[in-house]
Amino acid sequence: MRLGLFTESISLAELQKAAKTGELPQSLQSYTQGLSEEQRRSFLGALGMNIPMNVVTLDKLINTQIGTTILNDFATALARKDKAGVQALRAGLVLGSTAPQGLSILSFIAAYPSKRLEIDLPKAFVVVGSLNTAFWRTQQFMLALTRNGLSSDIASQLDPRTPQIAFPFDPSQPGVAQVKILNLSLNDQKRDRKIPVDIYWSTAATADKPVIVFSHGFGSVRTDLRYLAEHLASHGYVVAALEHPGSNEANTNSALQGKTRVMKPQEFLYRPQDISFVLDELEKLNQTANNSLQGKLATNKAMVIGYSLGGSTALALAGAELQLERLKQRCKENLTILSLGENIQCIAQQLPENSYQLRDTRIKQAIALNPTTSLIFGETGLTKVQVPTLVLAGSADKTTPALTEQIMGFDKIPSPKWLVGIVGGTHLSVKDPSTTLDQIGQPNTPISGGEIVGEQAADVRKYLKAIALAFAFQMTPEAKNYTVFLTSDYAQFASTTAFPFRLITQIPPDAMAVVKEFVGK
Repeated sequence: MRLGLFTESISLAELQKAAKTGELPQSLQSYTQGLSEEQRRSFLGALGMNIPMNVVTLDKLINTQIGTTILNDFATALARKDKAGVQALRAGLVLGSTAPQGLSILSFIAAYPSKRLEIDLPKAFVVVGSLNTAFWRTQQFMLALTRNGLSSDIASQLDPRTPQIAFPFDPSQPGVAQVKILNLSLNDQKRDRKIPVDIYWSTAATADKPVIVFSHGFGSVRTDLRYLAEHLASHGYVVAALEHPGSNEANTNSALQGKTRVMKPQEFLYRPQDISFVLDELEKLNQTANNSLQGKLATNKAMVIGYSLGGSTALALAGAELQLERLKQRCKENLTILSLGENIQCIAQQLPENSYQLRDTRIKQAIALNPTTSLIFGETGLTKVQVPTLVLAGSADKTTPALTEQIMGFDKIPSPKWLVGIVGGTHLSVKDPSTTLDQIGQPNTPISGGEIVGEQAADVRKYLKAIALAFAFQMTPEAKNYTVFLTSDYAQFASTTAFPFRLITQIPPDAMAVVKEFVGK
């Protein structure tokens, strides 16, 4: 083990003893004087910690995109910096997970294919700190949705055999219609809000297809999902991507300069109201003579797609009730332990009432991508969702962690519903590449960075194009032609080595028990 210029040798037996007794070995005393009390506790705690993952699951994980990132992170803490070092690390992890007690630092060291393993302790602390238990539990849950899952009961319920279906066409391919973009600047005088809207449409648009409205994430822009809007528009849908003025990028930039608040609590109410206002304005447009969109806008059967904070906006419009009593209690506690997604939800604690119903009955379907749900909807708010809903979760999402923000919430949403799991997907993986250029060179920390975006996440965007189109078509006479793409078979067919995809319509009780056990801790 190395700390700065000093290197100290220690046997595996001594480390095993330390894990049992909770005391640092004598041979390391002079060396560990350089560690803080917190680092000492972390060191001993890490020695005794088992990662809850079997060998098959772990082997699958480290062959995914996020798995490669994890291996490279771990490799920074080892003295060997060559490719052989990463291969040895991979072997140590896989073999270590076959130990009776599962994978731990000790079983990894025992399995590492070399008599000597040099660890840079400060770098090791950084790596371990960025891989919290929630992260590992989420990987376990996502990969458990396979035949090698948590138990044979789950396997029998999910039956993820190799698809025998011949898929009739590829819904990720663009439609034949040429996409046009109409830029509108709307003004809601009642609420004094100026709302820019980009309308993606084509001459193939007809009133038998739903209008699709898109709600962006916190501190972001209306082009968040431009590629998806263009894809849907090429197939004859009209997509209205709007900007929420109190929680967009411009507002965040203004807050950084001290000119305004990061976000006012009323924004949780205003965002769904923005969508309702835009639907009102589109209805006027639909009836305006000599307008290119006249008669093409089915505003009374709309679908909403929301990303991140926009995901909870979409769920509220679908009927989910804001329930703030528990949120107000939780947010008085230590905020440093919360995720960024939870911190943003805590802004709602300043709202005067404890519950709000923001449903718009014109919304007939909802897609929530990486939504925030853990605090804002309380215990039963999501049980009030009234429409078919698709929720997408990324297993490596640090901003809105899948277990607490999507999976727990999904369990409460009434059917019909679909949960899409992107194994290895990060928070920004679904975003348009033009909006993630700022991620280049970002440091990887326990709460941010390490995002898999741009070309690296092309597989994710391709799959999202397919399922979003198939979901939209469920509101048209052609619904049955697209149902096959909203299945676990198609998810498996579309999966890639970098990103295994999962799709289920109900979380098996065994898997949910694991989630609740973890969240309850």
